[in-house]
Amino acid sequence: MRKLALAVIFFTVSNSLLAQDSITNSRLTLALQTYYQIKDALAADDNRSARKNATLFIENLNGISYKIISEGNVNTLLIDAGTIANTDNIEKQRVAFANFSANMILLARNQKLTDKPAYIQYCPMKKASWLSNEKDIENPYYGSKMLTCGKVAETIQ
Repeated sequence: MRKLALAVIFFTVSNSLLAQDSITNSRLTLALQTYYQIKDALAADDNRSARKNATLFIENLNGISYKIISEGNVNTLLIDAGTIANTDNIEKQRVAFANFSANMILLARNQKLTDKPAYIQYCPMKKASWLSNEKDIENPYYGSKMLTCGKVAETIQ
């Protein structure tokens, strides 16, 4: 009887942990999609959409399980997104996006965020990279001034 009770407790705890991991993975997928929307907004010179999506990114990442991503890494991403969310100045948003992208690239390399490929793209003028869900270049650092400046540097499967 005692073994059965322990088995039930173990099963319940295991299912609870799996559910937490599933919620965390879904939040990470949403965070990546929101990151892409920030990138698209900056490429389109749309500072308001960048702000709005940075705020959504923060909402998606809040409450994430630190078992999957360390608290320090989550806080770094929240600070990066917060900088974008708290300014209307697109040039300041783009500066913050460079650091934000470097941290998202590290996360994407170490954690499966999506079943689709993520493309690490690089702008030689800015000497900075970003993630994209498409192979086509839409440069978030220069927007309409140099929209297609860059190259695909790596693909994360």
